[in-house]
Amino acid sequence: MRQVMLHEGEDGGWVVQCPSLPGCVSEGETREEALRNIREAIELYIDVLRDHGDPVPEDKGTAEIVELDV
Repeated sequence: MRQVMLHEGEDGGWVVQCPSLPGCVSEGETREEALRNIREAIELYIDVLRDHGDPVPEDKGTAEIVELDV
């Protein structure tokens, strides 16, 4: 299981990233598409790490949303 961060893109659509896998980012026109795409990106990312004999980072499973008044 991996936590992902999903937010609306500046030009529409959705952007999603997996913080525990640096650089693992995807997008989609809808939330559902973006989540399908990041699932595939995560699977491929982990496959490449394993193919190269690199360790797969653990997902720490902690997240917090904080609103700042700026």
